[in-house]
Amino acid sequence: MSKSNNDKKINVLFMGTPEFAIPGLKALINDPCYIVKAVYTKIDKPQGRGKKLNAPPVKILAQKYNIPIYQPNTLKTEKENIKKINPDLIVVIAYGKILPVEILELPRYGCINVHGSLLPLYRGSACLNAPIINGDEKTGISIMKINEKMDAGPILKQFEIKLNSDSNLEYVHDTLSQLSGQVLVPTLNDWINGKLKAKPQDDEKATYVKMLKKEDGRIDWRKGAPEIDRLIRGLNPWPGTFTYANHKLIKIIAAQVAPFTKKQKLKIGEVFLDSGNLTVKCGQGNLFILKLQIESGKIMSSRDFIKGHNNIIGQILK
Repeated sequence: MSKSNNDKKINVLFMGTPEFAIPGLKALINDPCYIVKAVYTKIDKPQGRGKKLNAPPVKILAQKYNIPIYQPNTLKTEKENIKKINPDLIVVIAYGKILPVEILELPRYGCINVHGSLLPLYRGSACLNAPIINGDEKTGISIMKINEKMDAGPILKQFEIKLNSDSNLEYVHDTLSQLSGQVLVPTLNDWINGKLKAKPQDDEKATYVKMLKKEDGRIDWRKGAPEIDRLIRGLNPWPGTFTYANHKLIKIIAAQVAPFTKKQKLKIGEVFLDSGNLTVKCGQGNLFILKLQIESGKIMSSRDFIKGHNNIIGQILK
Protein backbone atom coordinates (compact mmCIF):
# COMPACT_ATOMS: atom_id res chain seq x y z
CA MET A 1 0.00 0.00 0.00
CA SER A 2 1.24 3.50 -0.71
CA LYS A 3 2.26 5.77 2.17
CA SER A 4 -0.85 7.90 1.71
CA ASN A 5 -3.00 4.84 2.49
CA ASN A 6 -0.83 3.35 5.25
CA ASP A 7 -2.97 4.81 8.04
CA LYS A 8 -6.19 3.59 6.42
CA LYS A 9 -6.91 -0.07 6.99
CA ILE A 10 -8.92 -1.77 4.28
CA ASN A 11 -11.89 -3.73 5.64
CA VAL A 12 -12.35 -6.96 3.69
CA LEU A 13 -15.21 -9.42 3.44
CA PHE A 14 -13.77 -12.74 2.22
CA MET A 15 -15.88 -15.31 0.37
CA GLY A 16 -14.44 -18.76 -0.28
CA THR A 17 -14.86 -22.42 0.56
CA PRO A 18 -12.24 -25.06 -0.36
CA GLU A 19 -8.54 -25.57 0.24
CA PHE A 20 -7.77 -23.63 -2.95
CA ALA A 21 -8.86 -20.40 -1.22
CA ILE A 22 -6.66 -20.80 1.87
CA PRO A 23 -3.41 -19.10 0.69
CA GLY A 24 -5.37 -16.03 -0.45
CA LEU A 25 -7.22 -15.75 2.86
CA LYS A 26 -3.97 -16.23 4.80
CA ALA A 27 -2.30 -13.47 2.77
CA LEU A 28 -5.08 -11.02 3.71
CA ILE A 29 -5.05 -12.05 7.38
CA ASN A 30 -1.27 -11.63 7.62
CA ASP A 31 -1.06 -8.26 5.89
CA PRO A 32 -1.31 -5.28 8.30
CA CYS A 33 -3.08 -3.10 5.71
CA TYR A 34 -6.11 -5.40 5.54
CA ILE A 35 -8.65 -6.40 8.18
CA VAL A 36 -10.75 -9.46 7.37
CA LYS A 37 -14.01 -8.41 9.01
CA ALA A 38 -15.97 -11.56 8.13
CA VAL A 39 -15.92 -14.72 6.05
CA TYR A 40 -18.72 -16.15 3.95
CA THR A 41 -18.41 -19.84 3.12
CA LYS A 42 -20.66 -22.74 2.12
CA ILE A 43 -22.46 -24.85 4.69
CA ASP A 44 -20.81 -27.80 6.48
CA LYS A 45 -21.29 -31.03 4.53
CA PRO A 46 -21.80 -34.59 5.78
CA GLN A 47 -18.92 -36.86 4.78
CA GLY A 48 -17.91 -40.48 5.19
CA ARG A 49 -19.97 -43.43 6.31
CA GLY A 50 -21.00 -41.77 9.55
CA LYS A 51 -22.19 -38.66 7.65
CA LYS A 52 -20.35 -36.48 10.17
CA LEU A 53 -20.55 -32.77 9.33
CA ASN A 54 -17.28 -31.43 7.94
CA ALA A 55 -16.50 -27.71 8.00
CA PRO A 56 -15.06 -26.15 4.82
CA PRO A 57 -11.30 -25.35 5.04
CA VAL A 58 -12.02 -21.60 4.89
CA LYS A 59 -14.29 -21.87 7.94
CA ILE A 60 -11.63 -23.77 9.91
CA LEU A 61 -9.03 -21.06 9.18
CA ALA A 62 -11.46 -18.26 10.04
CA GLN A 63 -12.26 -19.94 13.39
CA LYS A 64 -8.55 -20.06 14.20
CA TYR A 65 -8.40 -16.26 13.89
CA ASN A 66 -11.80 -15.61 15.51
CA ILE A 67 -13.17 -14.08 12.31
CA PRO A 68 -17.00 -13.96 12.17
CA ILE A 69 -18.37 -16.67 9.84
CA TYR A 70 -21.57 -16.72 7.79
CA GLN A 71 -22.87 -19.77 5.93
CA PRO A 72 -26.14 -18.82 4.25
CA ASN A 73 -27.83 -21.09 1.72
CA THR A 74 -28.38 -18.08 -0.52
CA LEU A 75 -26.93 -14.56 -0.82
CA LYS A 76 -30.24 -13.07 -1.93
CA THR A 77 -31.14 -12.16 1.65
CA GLU A 78 -27.65 -11.07 2.75
CA LYS A 79 -27.53 -7.46 1.52
CA GLU A 80 -28.41 -5.90 4.89
CA ASN A 81 -25.96 -8.10 6.81
CA ILE A 82 -23.14 -7.20 4.41
CA LYS A 83 -24.08 -3.53 4.76
CA LYS A 84 -23.53 -3.89 8.53
CA ILE A 85 -20.12 -5.52 7.94
CA ASN A 86 -19.40 -2.44 5.77
CA PRO A 87 -16.50 -3.85 3.71
CA ASP A 88 -14.32 -1.59 1.58
CA LEU A 89 -13.63 -4.64 -0.56
CA ILE A 90 -15.06 -8.11 -1.13
CA VAL A 91 -12.56 -10.80 -2.18
CA VAL A 92 -13.93 -14.02 -3.67
CA ILE A 93 -11.89 -17.22 -4.22
CA ALA A 94 -13.74 -20.43 -5.12
CA TYR A 95 -16.81 -19.54 -3.06
CA GLY A 96 -19.25 -21.52 -5.20
CA LYS A 97 -22.12 -19.01 -5.26
CA ILE A 98 -23.10 -16.18 -7.61
CA LEU A 99 -23.07 -12.70 -6.06
CA PRO A 100 -26.29 -10.71 -6.65
CA VAL A 101 -25.93 -7.27 -8.28
CA GLU A 102 -27.07 -5.47 -5.11
CA ILE A 103 -24.08 -6.96 -3.24
CA LEU A 104 -21.63 -6.17 -6.07
CA GLU A 105 -22.49 -2.49 -5.65
CA LEU A 106 -21.78 -2.30 -1.90
CA PRO A 107 -17.97 -2.09 -1.44
CA ARG A 108 -16.22 1.05 -2.70
CA TYR A 109 -13.32 -0.94 -4.19
CA GLY A 110 -15.65 -3.50 -5.72
CA CYS A 111 -15.77 -7.29 -5.56
CA ILE A 112 -12.55 -8.93 -6.71
CA ASN A 113 -12.39 -12.58 -7.79
CA VAL A 114 -9.39 -14.90 -8.17
CA HIS A 115 -10.28 -17.29 -11.00
CA GLY A 116 -8.21 -20.38 -11.84
CA SER A 117 -7.77 -19.90 -15.59
CA LEU A 118 -6.48 -17.39 -18.12
CA LEU A 119 -9.79 -15.69 -18.89
CA PRO A 120 -11.68 -15.44 -21.17
CA LEU A 121 -10.70 -19.11 -21.54
CA TYR A 122 -12.56 -21.52 -19.29
CA ARG A 123 -15.25 -19.52 -17.61
CA GLY A 124 -17.12 -21.79 -15.22
CA SER A 125 -16.41 -24.32 -12.51
CA ALA A 126 -14.04 -26.85 -14.14
CA CYS A 127 -11.42 -24.22 -14.98
CA LEU A 128 -8.54 -26.13 -13.33
CA ASN A 129 -9.28 -29.36 -15.21
CA ALA A 130 -9.93 -28.02 -18.70
CA PRO A 131 -6.39 -26.85 -19.68
CA ILE A 132 -4.96 -30.29 -18.79
CA ILE A 133 -7.71 -32.21 -20.59
CA ASN A 134 -7.33 -30.00 -23.69
CA GLY A 135 -3.53 -30.28 -23.77
CA ASP A 136 -2.85 -26.56 -23.29
CA GLU A 137 0.74 -25.41 -22.87
CA LYS A 138 -0.12 -22.98 -20.07
CA THR A 139 -2.75 -21.98 -17.56
CA GLY A 140 -2.86 -19.48 -14.71
CA ILE A 141 -5.01 -17.22 -12.57
CA SER A 142 -6.99 -14.13 -13.46
CA ILE A 143 -7.68 -11.49 -10.82
CA MET A 144 -10.81 -9.73 -11.99
CA LYS A 145 -13.57 -7.35 -10.95
CA ILE A 146 -16.82 -9.27 -10.68
CA ASN A 147 -19.80 -8.16 -12.73
CA GLU A 148 -23.27 -9.66 -13.11
CA LYS A 149 -22.16 -12.24 -15.73
CA MET A 150 -20.27 -15.42 -14.83
CA ASP A 151 -16.48 -14.88 -14.92
CA ALA A 152 -16.93 -12.07 -17.46
CA GLY A 153 -15.72 -9.06 -15.47
CA PRO A 154 -12.77 -6.87 -16.45
CA ILE A 155 -9.32 -8.21 -15.58
CA LEU A 156 -6.89 -6.50 -13.21
CA LYS A 157 -3.98 -8.87 -13.72
CA GLN A 158 -3.10 -12.37 -14.93
CA PHE A 159 -0.33 -14.78 -13.89
CA GLU A 160 0.75 -17.80 -15.95
CA ILE A 161 2.26 -21.22 -15.25
CA LYS A 162 3.52 -23.70 -17.85
CA LEU A 163 2.01 -27.13 -18.36
CA ASN A 164 3.71 -30.26 -19.69
CA SER A 165 2.91 -33.92 -20.30
CA ASP A 166 3.24 -34.70 -16.58
CA SER A 167 1.02 -31.88 -15.26
CA ASN A 168 -1.97 -33.21 -13.37
CA LEU A 169 -4.87 -31.71 -11.46
CA GLU A 170 -3.07 -31.86 -8.11
CA TYR A 171 -0.11 -29.91 -9.55
CA VAL A 172 -2.32 -27.25 -11.17
CA HIS A 173 -4.52 -26.90 -8.07
CA ASP A 174 -1.63 -26.57 -5.62
CA THR A 175 0.52 -24.33 -7.84
CA LEU A 176 -2.28 -21.89 -8.69
CA SER A 177 -3.52 -21.86 -5.10
CA GLN A 178 -0.05 -20.93 -3.77
CA LEU A 179 0.42 -18.42 -6.59
CA SER A 180 -2.83 -16.69 -5.68
CA GLY A 181 -1.59 -16.27 -2.12
CA GLN A 182 1.61 -14.63 -3.39
CA VAL A 183 0.09 -12.19 -5.88
CA LEU A 184 -3.28 -11.28 -4.35
CA VAL A 185 -2.20 -8.56 -1.91
CA PRO A 186 0.24 -6.78 -4.29
CA THR A 187 -2.47 -6.75 -6.96
CA LEU A 188 -5.07 -5.39 -4.53
CA ASN A 189 -2.60 -2.72 -3.38
CA ASP A 190 -2.12 -1.54 -6.97
CA TRP A 191 -5.89 -1.61 -7.58
CA ILE A 192 -6.72 0.40 -4.47
CA ASN A 193 -3.96 2.90 -5.19
CA GLY A 194 -5.19 3.46 -8.75
CA LYS A 195 -2.15 1.87 -10.40
CA LEU A 196 -4.22 -0.75 -12.24
CA LYS A 197 -6.90 -0.29 -14.84
CA ALA A 198 -9.36 -3.15 -15.25
CA LYS A 199 -9.32 -4.34 -18.87
CA PRO A 200 -12.51 -5.74 -20.42
CA GLN A 201 -12.43 -9.36 -21.59
CA ASP A 202 -12.87 -10.27 -25.24
CA ASP A 203 -16.19 -12.11 -25.02
CA GLU A 204 -15.76 -13.52 -28.53
CA LYS A 205 -12.82 -15.60 -27.28
CA ALA A 206 -14.69 -16.89 -24.23
CA THR A 207 -15.08 -20.61 -23.62
CA TYR A 208 -17.22 -22.21 -20.92
CA VAL A 209 -16.68 -25.37 -18.91
CA LYS A 210 -19.58 -27.11 -17.26
CA MET A 211 -19.62 -28.52 -13.74
CA LEU A 212 -18.10 -31.99 -13.73
CA LYS A 213 -20.10 -35.09 -12.88
CA LYS A 214 -18.91 -38.60 -11.98
CA GLU A 215 -19.93 -39.90 -15.41
CA ASP A 216 -17.51 -37.47 -17.11
CA GLY A 217 -14.69 -39.68 -15.83
CA ARG A 218 -15.71 -42.82 -17.74
CA ILE A 219 -12.94 -43.67 -20.18
CA ASP A 220 -13.78 -44.17 -23.84
CA TRP A 221 -10.98 -46.45 -25.05
CA ARG A 222 -11.85 -45.64 -28.69
CA LYS A 223 -10.07 -42.33 -28.19
CA GLY A 224 -6.34 -41.90 -28.66
CA ALA A 225 -3.89 -42.73 -25.85
CA PRO A 226 -2.70 -39.08 -25.44
CA GLU A 227 -6.30 -37.84 -25.06
CA ILE A 228 -7.13 -40.53 -22.48
CA ASP A 229 -3.92 -39.75 -20.59
CA ARG A 230 -4.89 -36.06 -20.40
CA LEU A 231 -8.35 -36.99 -19.12
CA ILE A 232 -6.83 -39.14 -16.37
CA ARG A 233 -4.41 -36.38 -15.34
CA GLY A 234 -7.14 -33.74 -15.50
CA LEU A 235 -9.82 -35.55 -13.48
CA ASN A 236 -7.88 -37.18 -10.63
CA PRO A 237 -8.50 -37.14 -7.73
CA TRP A 238 -12.02 -35.83 -8.49
CA PRO A 239 -14.31 -36.86 -10.11
CA GLY A 240 -11.75 -39.52 -11.07
CA THR A 241 -11.52 -41.70 -14.16
CA PHE A 242 -12.89 -45.21 -14.36
CA THR A 243 -13.66 -48.17 -16.60
CA TYR A 244 -15.26 -51.58 -16.24
CA ALA A 245 -13.70 -55.04 -16.46
CA ASN A 246 -16.12 -57.95 -16.24
CA HIS A 247 -18.78 -55.59 -14.85
CA LYS A 248 -16.44 -54.53 -12.02
CA LEU A 249 -15.60 -50.86 -11.71
CA ILE A 250 -11.88 -50.02 -11.87
CA LYS A 251 -10.60 -46.54 -11.12
CA ILE A 252 -7.59 -45.53 -13.22
CA ILE A 253 -5.46 -43.30 -10.99
CA ALA A 254 -2.36 -42.75 -13.14
CA ALA A 255 -1.26 -43.71 -16.62
CA GLN A 256 1.33 -42.93 -19.28
CA VAL A 257 1.29 -43.00 -23.06
CA ALA A 258 3.22 -46.09 -24.15
CA PRO A 259 6.13 -45.69 -26.58
CA PHE A 260 5.35 -46.67 -30.14
CA THR A 261 5.57 -50.41 -30.76
CA LYS A 262 4.63 -52.65 -33.65
CA LYS A 263 0.91 -52.96 -34.20
CA GLN A 264 -0.58 -55.81 -32.25
CA LYS A 265 -3.76 -57.55 -33.38
CA LEU A 266 -5.73 -56.47 -30.36
CA LYS A 267 -9.24 -55.19 -29.79
CA ILE A 268 -9.80 -51.64 -28.54
CA GLY A 269 -9.87 -51.70 -24.73
CA GLU A 270 -7.99 -55.02 -24.53
CA VAL A 271 -5.55 -55.41 -21.63
CA PHE A 272 -2.13 -56.92 -22.32
CA LEU A 273 1.42 -56.89 -20.99
CA ASP A 274 4.10 -54.83 -22.72
CA SER A 275 7.59 -55.33 -21.21
CA GLY A 276 5.93 -56.17 -17.89
CA ASN A 277 3.68 -53.09 -17.99
CA LEU A 278 -0.11 -53.40 -17.71
CA THR A 279 -1.19 -51.87 -21.02
CA VAL A 280 -4.48 -51.06 -22.74
CA LYS A 281 -5.08 -50.88 -26.49
CA CYS A 282 -6.63 -47.50 -27.37
CA GLY A 283 -8.21 -46.13 -30.55
CA GLN A 284 -4.77 -44.78 -31.45
CA GLY A 285 -1.74 -46.04 -29.56
CA ASN A 286 -1.49 -47.80 -26.22
CA LEU A 287 -1.61 -46.65 -22.62
CA PHE A 288 0.44 -47.96 -19.68
CA ILE A 289 -1.65 -48.17 -16.50
CA LEU A 290 0.54 -47.13 -13.57
CA LYS A 291 -1.91 -47.00 -10.64
CA LEU A 292 -5.44 -48.33 -10.30
CA GLN A 293 -8.08 -49.31 -7.78
CA ILE A 294 -10.60 -52.12 -8.21
CA GLU A 295 -14.04 -51.87 -6.65
CA SER A 296 -13.79 -52.19 -2.82
CA GLY A 297 -9.99 -52.44 -3.07
CA LYS A 298 -7.13 -50.07 -2.33
CA ILE A 299 -5.01 -48.02 -4.72
CA MET A 300 -2.18 -50.18 -6.07
CA SER A 301 0.63 -50.00 -8.58
CA SER A 302 -0.24 -51.98 -11.70
CA ARG A 303 2.60 -54.44 -11.01
CA ASP A 304 1.21 -55.21 -7.53
CA PHE A 305 -2.30 -55.38 -8.96
CA ILE A 306 -1.33 -58.03 -11.54
CA LYS A 307 -0.05 -60.34 -8.77
CA GLY A 308 -3.56 -60.73 -7.37
CA HIS A 309 -5.60 -60.09 -10.52
CA ASN A 310 -3.70 -61.80 -13.31
CA ASN A 311 -7.05 -62.65 -14.96
CA ILE A 312 -7.34 -59.03 -16.14
CA ILE A 313 -4.90 -59.83 -18.98
CA GLY A 314 -6.92 -60.34 -22.17
CA GLN A 315 -10.05 -58.68 -20.83
CA ILE A 316 -11.76 -55.86 -22.74
CA LEU A 317 -12.24 -52.70 -20.71
CA LYS A 318 -15.50 -50.88 -21.36
